[in-house]
Amino acid sequence: MKKIIRVWDLPVRLFHWLLVICIVVSFATVKIGGNAMDFHARAGYCVLVLIIFRICWGLIGSHHARFINFVPSPKGLLAYVSGKTKAGLGHNPLGALSVLALIASVSLQAVTGLFANDDISFEGPFAKHVSNRVVELLTSIHHFNEKVLIILIVLHLCAILYYQKFKGENLIKPMLLGDKEIDPSEEAKYLPADLGHASKDGGLQRGLALLLLSLIAVILGYFITA
Repeated sequence: MKKIIRVWDLPVRLFHWLLVICIVVSFATVKIGGNAMDFHARAGYCVLVLIIFRICWGLIGSHHARFINFVPSPKGLLAYVSGKTKAGLGHNPLGALSVLALIASVSLQAVTGLFANDDISFEGPFAKHVSNRVVELLTSIHHFNEKVLIILIVLHLCAILYYQKFKGENLIKPMLLGDKEIDPSEEAKYLPADLGHASKDGGLQRGLALLLLSLIAVILGYFITA
């Protein structure tokens, strides 16, 4: 009989899929241009809210959502790559690096977008507070990082396909439903400590996440519209 463990709580799952939607909207609207840039900006603001929330949730959230429980030390990464340690139920050490890279790139894209100016139809809400030279620099970074972000997303998708095809592990289903099904014969692949730690995903956790997300949205909205 398979062992079912709650790995991804609802806040993490909603963060993940809302971020996917916002990024798709961002890429689509920037290619359309013109009036669509207003939606591009709004999608960017939503991305920033989600990223700030995920960083906070990575500190106070459920077990598998916390950075301390999946971000490896250099020693831990080497031990995993060399086969001396087992994978965690959530992100393995290599997957953790991928997550950090995506969060960093998406964060940079959202923050620089606040200062960007395309001299046509869009000016970031904070562009007026810095010099033209700084605006030009941050706009250049924004355009360059777009290519970096695309590469990271493609690598992320390739990793998902690799695990599905060659390791028989579906990484999408747990991110949709929250639970990971562990066959008794596969328990040896995972860290014993992780097998005994399901992520809390009750009403209290979800209420705290909603309150946190709302506070972040209100505070960011205030600074953007001020």
